[in-house]
Amino acid sequence: MSKVCQLTGKRPISGNSVSHSNRKTRRRFLPNLQTKRFYIPEKEEWVTLKVSTHAMRTIDKVGIYEFLKAAEKKGFDIGVEL
Repeated sequence: MSKVCQLTGKRPISGNSVSHSNRKTRRRFLPNLQTKRFYIPEKEEWVTLKVSTHAMRTIDKVGIYEFLKAAEKKGFDIGVEL
């Protein structure tokens, strides 16, 4: 399964691990993704999404329905019809 947030599009980025002796080796920084079920009261249905914790905090602030509408407008494939 891909490590991409369905709502924000966050994906792994690459960088360097730097040791105490300042040697650099390549590594990946993975987003903090969680699989979570959300209830959409406007549609009266549950939806399971793979989202980042940053997206979860935003959903708590603005609401799932508004966040899904904004993500759909940006062109993200959510898998939910609004």
